[in-house]
Amino acid sequence: MPSEKILQEKQAYVEGLAEKLKNAVAGVVVSYQGLNVADDTQLRRELRAAGVEYAVVKNTLLRRACDIAQLSGLDEVLNGTTALAISSDHVAAAKILDTFAEKNKALQIKAGFVEGKVISADEVKELAKMPPKEVLVAKALGGLNAPISGFVCVLNANLRGLVVALNAIAEQKNA
Repeated sequence: MPSEKILQEKQAYVEGLAEKLKNAVAGVVVSYQGLNVADDTQLRRELRAAGVEYAVVKNTLLRRACDIAQLSGLDEVLNGTTALAISSDHVAAAKILDTFAEKNKALQIKAGFVEGKVISADEVKELAKMPPKEVLVAKALGGLNAPISGFVCVLNANLRGLVVALNAIAEQKNA
């Protein structure tokens, strides 16, 4: 039986992990079996640059943390080698891991979650295909701006017509 100190350390780790899961906007669970050190280092570098937290986790500890964070549905994928990538960005972890998994077959996406909802590996791959948040915001703002721009053009055309008419009237009076 493990000592009381080790149990307390594990409990503190699980509570910390559960808090990270609650605060994360999105996360991806992967299997890294067969990944060599050089590829793993490259993957970690890419994830760190994007602000994604990535760590190897024990399945039992992650299962308990998921229970605390109320992320039900991940139990069936928590077997074998498991690593967790969590992020405050909706698509960052999914994009990087999906791109890396396409190049390196040793990395396999198991599942993920977005805003507390568990998603399958296929849904993670679909999420990875979405454009970044900045692009979506720009498209939305462009869509909102288009009617206003059209309205301004109509008003300007009416004003130009009025100015042309007034100039024609002024020329007739002067003639």
